[in-house]
Amino acid sequence: MSSLHAFGDDVLGDLDGIALAARIRDREVSRREVIEASLARLAKVDGLHAVQLVDAERALAGEPVPGPFSGVPTFIKDNVDVEGWPTNMGSEAFVAKPAKRTSVSARTVLSTGVVALGKSRLPEIGLNASTEFMTGEPVRNPWDPAYSAGASSGGSAALVAAGVVPIAHANDGGGSIRIPAAVNGLVGLKPTRGRWAPDPLERVMPVQLVNNGCVSRTVRDTAHFLAHTERRGKLRPIGLVEGPSSRRLRIGLVRHSVRGESDAETLSALDRTADLLSGLGHHVEEMPIPFDEQFAQDFRLYWGFCGWFVMKSGPRVFPGWDRAKADGLTIGLEEFFSQRRKDFPGAVRRLRASRLVYAESLRGRDLVLSPTLSHTTPELGYLSPAVPFDVLFERLRDYAGFTPLNNATGSPAISLPLEQTSDGRPLGMHFSAAHEDERTLLEIAYELEEARPFRTLA
Repeated sequence: MSSLHAFGDDVLGDLDGIALAARIRDREVSRREVIEASLARLAKVDGLHAVQLVDAERALAGEPVPGPFSGVPTFIKDNVDVEGWPTNMGSEAFVAKPAKRTSVSARTVLSTGVVALGKSRLPEIGLNASTEFMTGEPVRNPWDPAYSAGASSGGSAALVAAGVVPIAHANDGGGSIRIPAAVNGLVGLKPTRGRWAPDPLERVMPVQLVNNGCVSRTVRDTAHFLAHTERRGKLRPIGLVEGPSSRRLRIGLVRHSVRGESDAETLSALDRTADLLSGLGHHVEEMPIPFDEQFAQDFRLYWGFCGWFVMKSGPRVFPGWDRAKADGLTIGLEEFFSQRRKDFPGAVRRLRASRLVYAESLRGRDLVLSPTLSHTTPELGYLSPAVPFDVLFERLRDYAGFTPLNNATGSPAISLPLEQTSDGRPLGMHFSAAHEDERTLLEIAYELEEARPFRTLA
């Protein structure tokens, strides 16, 4: 395995965001030194192709913003607006103009005190589970550049895993925080629906799937990020979670998704995690997955709707939209949905009702443990939008078989970098909790991080 990262003996070291902010606050290092070090690291990993835009001048000239990550460099995912920067949504079908204002979600991220160096790459409109393109270079995994960095927050995750920044913005509409966290060896928490105030487009969608958050290398960075950003949402605050709980949990174990069996290497890793939890005194027992193939069909149709919506609204929303340059997945999703539109109202109704089914499945349980993904990280090309749509769509559904449940139900979930493949690449484990119970997810994450420290490329 040949990695590509930028960790080294500079002011960033292998510090997480909270530790780096403390050094800046205590004047052990300057804000400018930290930004310059991050930019220097970025230059070393140019081959990852993880960045859409860099604005070093703006980052260096900006005024400090108070917050838990004041002065810490980061990247904003290129599907939310930042004033003065274009938002190209990972698409080759149009060229965006600079945004006139900063979106709600980007303002929430920036309120933590981070310094945005630019924007990270994503696949077109965030619809793929790998950050790959029809003609452009794919985002590469820093653990092994021959492999996928996941998606749709693949650019953000690659930059954090490679040591360019300690934390970065991500969002998740079907696993897009948790999938790249799993394949890049990071912590990836999808909050409960409503934990953040949604952007205007998400408010009008039939099912509100997308949640904003971050990817980080430590649990405490994610916990501090959540504690600060949740103030912008409408739910009862969790507050800052600072360590594990003494409470022993009842954990349901799900081995396979509704799409079929997980691969042998993934199941072996899942068993090791279950053994670790049992050894810590938690009660782990197998449970059936609370959904069937109907859920998979409904989510597939909603996925198709998202592609159809992009293709139909593109000429009105995106300047110079050229549908011929949209990627194969987006075009295929449009065609798939167009043939099944009559089934959409029923699918929406069932997806909205899935929250009740999920809540019932948690009766007598505190958490559900599963793999984050059904099989180990694929090599680049396997999930490329240039693959024929029918083949690609089935591959994506088989790969991301677990994560969409939490987007439909609105429940919180976290991927933790607890395991690895036989050749040393990250393999994430996935925990789901009841609505508004991010606290339990973070407490178990702290406990597992302590019991089995997370490996990084540092």
